[in-house]
Amino acid sequence: MNRSRGLARVPALASAFALVFLSPTATGAQNRTDANQKDQAPASQVDPQEEAAYKAFYDSNPQDPDTRIKLGEAFVQKYPKGRYAEGVYAALTRAYYAKQDWKNFYASGDNALALNPDDPSVLVIVGWVIPHRLNPNDPNASSDLDKSERYEKHAIEVIGTIPKPANMTDEQFAQTKASLLGQAHSGLGLAYFRRQESAESAKELEQATQSESPPDPADFFVLGLDLQNLNRYGEAADAFSRCGEIPGALQDRCKQQADAVKKQAK
Repeated sequence: MNRSRGLARVPALASAFALVFLSPTATGAQNRTDANQKDQAPASQVDPQEEAAYKAFYDSNPQDPDTRIKLGEAFVQKYPKGRYAEGVYAALTRAYYAKQDWKNFYASGDNALALNPDDPSVLVIVGWVIPHRLNPNDPNASSDLDKSERYEKHAIEVIGTIPKPANMTDEQFAQTKASLLGQAHSGLGLAYFRRQESAESAKELEQATQSESPPDPADFFVLGLDLQNLNRYGEAADAFSRCGEIPGALQDRCKQQADAVKKQAK
């Protein structure tokens, strides 16, 4: 299946949620850092050089992954357990995603979650990428799908409990949470699809397509396949038709699938 549309949107959603926690002055970042890194020095003892290095990283352009990676890797090498290390690892995860450097993408995600296992931006993006990049012949495929399921389920739990940051409006917070939840359900749905668990996959993808804005045509396509496998042909035809309404590489294929399933439904 074509993943370019979804692949382009995932880091944007994760970044939108993570940015409110990355700011050196963000209350959310400070509270989360204190909760997960209690053994670190209090703010009054923070190295000014560490603050300056983090500010340089924070001010760098997220659309320039090479610069972000250079600054971020230098930061975590010098301050691997610093008060901002988890935020830098999380941002590195997205930067390596943009580069499609999957080895370092997963490594950065692991490092971020080792410092803060409740970071929804990292949980969602890693959990989403795993089933999209999965090689079914890989001996670790089953355990990788277990990891994806675990990450997305935990992300859904965490997103539901996070308080609204002071620097977001109620509308912005609600929209961002809804979009990120949609992506989590999308990743979970594809993980179930990879396991050939059509009923579970359909349930998750129905939630994803209701939350995502704009919706990912690949989610409608896979949802259509799930519903077709469940002999729910009318609903499958509707999913394929909605996919076919969205411009992109899947559009023609979805239209053809919709026509074919409509014939099955008769």
